[in-house]
Amino acid sequence: MNQSKICCIFNVAPIYNAAIYKLMDNELNCDFYFGDKIHLPIKLMNYSELKGYKKSLKYVPLFSNFYWQKGAVKTICKPYTDYILTGEVYCLSNWLILLLCLFTNKKTYLWTHGWYGNESIFKRKIKKLFFSLSSHNLLYGDYARELMQNEGISKNKLTCIYNSLDYNNQLIIRQNLKQSAIYTKHFKNQNPVIFYIGRIQNNKRLDLLIDALKILKDNNTDCNLVIIGEEVEKTGIKDQIDKYKLNSHVWMFGACYDELKIAELIYNADICVSPGNVGLTAIHSLMYGTPVITHNDFPEQGPEFEAITNNITGSFFERNNTNDLVDKINFWLNNQFNREITRLNCYKIIDQKYNPNSQIEILKKIVNNKQIQT
Repeated sequence: MNQSKICCIFNVAPIYNAAIYKLMDNELNCDFYFGDKIHLPIKLMNYSELKGYKKSLKYVPLFSNFYWQKGAVKTICKPYTDYILTGEVYCLSNWLILLLCLFTNKKTYLWTHGWYGNESIFKRKIKKLFFSLSSHNLLYGDYARELMQNEGISKNKLTCIYNSLDYNNQLIIRQNLKQSAIYTKHFKNQNPVIFYIGRIQNNKRLDLLIDALKILKDNNTDCNLVIIGEEVEKTGIKDQIDKYKLNSHVWMFGACYDELKIAELIYNADICVSPGNVGLTAIHSLMYGTPVITHNDFPEQGPEFEAITNNITGSFFERNNTNDLVDKINFWLNNQFNREITRLNCYKIIDQKYNPNSQIEILKKIVNNKQIQT
């Protein structure tokens, strides 16, 4: 039986992390401290759902991008044996916790994106020191692990934990999904359907997707587009849709937190396209069996790009190249893929890696000092 007492200090607890945090709450001996560092509108989980929730920590900006979490360092005086921390190099209170734990025989685990591959020489040196201070690093993907090993960080201190959404609930929904007429009813046509789900902001490059839709239409390939999400920045895509006279082909669905409706929209679409960094959009789409197209500049990607297998569960286009994006969309529309086989391929990677059940088993093994297969 695990006798460790674990202190979890995270920047914030978005609702999409609720499933893994609840499992940690139930299956590990965890106390939770959450910061309030929010720069974009993010729906938070209900902290009262965690019996181990202790308090919220005040985000204190310092200089440049560096900050402090007020109250975090005080936890070092409590009887915790292990610390799981947000692995963000700009959090100076976490630096101090890492240093203090070195002298108090407490173990630390940084849950982190790790390396992106676009770091400057100075940032690489700072990151290497930061991640070397921890007992272990929990990474979102294999790409970062390989980069960190190449930087000289021991592979014995690196474990991929990947990422997840509310898998168990989504699995129940998935098992009951059937094709519906949701798109033919809305668009009044039988055109293939492309969708995007996520925040509507400039770095998602939805302008490229609207450009691609116009090129497809001009070349006699009419497609419908559904955009699910809240506009958090002024992107100009509504004006772009008007300019290209694509209103009848674009459904600005808006923000949606009804998982049953989201599942129906994703399941009945042909392709997900995320022209900017893809993030959890990839996990959401693959969970319900729809392939994902995103760009191929991996240092500028979210780690979830690794869930995509090229030309099997999605494709990668040349970043910012609209014509190549059009080619990749045509690849999926013009090749006679067996849709059910594609669905199964999409399901497989999520069922194997990108779910909280897999994550909790990895966490339990690490905390209990058991060997992890890497």
